[in-house]
Amino acid sequence: MHIKRHAIAPSLLAADFLNLAAEAEMVNNSEADLLHLDVMDGRFVPNISFGLPVIRDINKVCTKPLDVHLMIVEPEKYISDFRNAGADIITVHYEACPHLHRTIQQIKETGAQAGVALNPHTPVALLEDILEDVDLVCLMSVNPGFGGQKFIYQTLLKISKLKSMIIERNLHARIEIDGGVGLQNAQKILEAGADILVAGSSVFKSESPTDSISRLKAIGSEVFEV
Repeated sequence: MHIKRHAIAPSLLAADFLNLAAEAEMVNNSEADLLHLDVMDGRFVPNISFGLPVIRDINKVCTKPLDVHLMIVEPEKYISDFRNAGADIITVHYEACPHLHRTIQQIKETGAQAGVALNPHTPVALLEDILEDVDLVCLMSVNPGFGGQKFIYQTLLKISKLKSMIIERNLHARIEIDGGVGLQNAQKILEAGADILVAGSSVFKSESPTDSISRLKAIGSEVFEV
């Protein structure tokens, strides 16, 4: 699976959980590139979201690749389970993995693409020794655990620094931004060097989610055509 630049990944965390099949179909019929799934355990982050059963069921109806973000402690215990449930991309947190290189290799051995996420306070310089091994870096632009938060604008500097690291070493990792992303800041985020926008409330809580996805996608096309 090739991860496109200026990709849009609606976040299921903001969806209507009484109508998940319909929400997945909306994503299928939209210009979205991925479906982002935040798995929270109530330990690594102060919230509990959903787990393997929901992802298995979503995988039955969603035709877009599943971008699974594990906000959990000891993610290495569950990598194969999430891959078997349908995850195409599995992202673990730097802060939750004392043996990060081993965990990244474990993800790749399942056939999934491997991602690493950083909390807002974690500097991108800490990725220097793992960057060539990952397919995706997810920069949290809010404090993880809850949807609907405001974008932390310091993230723009982190994006620029990370992009420079990737370009200087001729690497292929894509930069994903997760938290507070919407039409009001998408252009600045993309101009800073991001490749993938995770959009939750700005998509699922809008009057027309498919239109919101299209508008986000159009901003990305304009930025990368320049």
